[in-house]
Amino acid sequence: MLDDFFTRALVAGLGVAAVTGPLGCFVVWRRLAYFGDTLSHAALLGVAIAFLLEINVTLAVFVVATLVALLLLLLQRRATLSSDALLGLLAHSSLAIGLVALGFMSWVRIDLMGFLFGDILAVSKFDILVVYVGGVAVLAVLAAIWTPLFAATVNRDLAEAEGLRPDRANLIFMLLMATVIAISMKIVGVLLITAMLIIPAATARRIAFGPEQMAVVAALAGMAAVAGGLFASLEWDTPSGPSIVVAALVLFVLAMSPAAGVLTRLARGARPTRGAAPQQERPER
Repeated sequence: MLDDFFTRALVAGLGVAAVTGPLGCFVVWRRLAYFGDTLSHAALLGVAIAFLLEINVTLAVFVVATLVALLLLLLQRRATLSSDALLGLLAHSSLAIGLVALGFMSWVRIDLMGFLFGDILAVSKFDILVVYVGGVAVLAVLAAIWTPLFAATVNRDLAEAEGLRPDRANLIFMLLMATVIAISMKIVGVLLITAMLIIPAATARRIAFGPEQMAVVAALAGMAAVAGGLFASLEWDTPSGPSIVVAALVLFVLAMSPAAGVLTRLARGARPTRGAAPQQERPER
């Protein structure tokens, strides 16, 4: 029999993986890994504000991540710096401000390592409720905007010409990213959220037949990484959050193996092509 804390960790981790997988597909397609990294770094500033104002941490992280995303959009339109320079500026500035603010709050005792690398074994039933309610909402909204968001990913000009309103879809996507980071921060931590967005999606891109299937495979790969990482952590007494990421990396390496490539090509040749393959998608620049 598994202990209650391990069962809660497994349930919470599976819920996070089910959400980060499909959302991570757009991160991979659009080459937005650095954007996800920026929002995750900003989460620590949200933690500092939550302790300073004595408000809910998840809410504060969501608000800060949303503000950083909106600030990025504003700076992209007005600043002369490139997008990657702006992302680096916002990522490291928000992380530094959060750490300095927490340093000034000497009356607060905080497990900084838990926020940086996650503490999935400490999740409560309320945390699980937040993950699943927030996750279902994120997946529902993502399904609703899938067509315009995917069209804008492949060809923004064409999506705009067809009246799909890509700007609105992009804004909603940023809000979904902020939501996922807020609800998953306690599970895998500030520094490992981006890995859970990218690695399962990259694994799925190697073996999936189309965009929708890639989203499903990414979710399954993330869930397998959570289960494998947690059981490995239990067996070898390793940190749970990093163990999950290592398990995801192992799955990616297996998907990149020659044997997996041969099986994928055989499977693709045995079924009709449906829609554009993820490998053929041209991300928005």
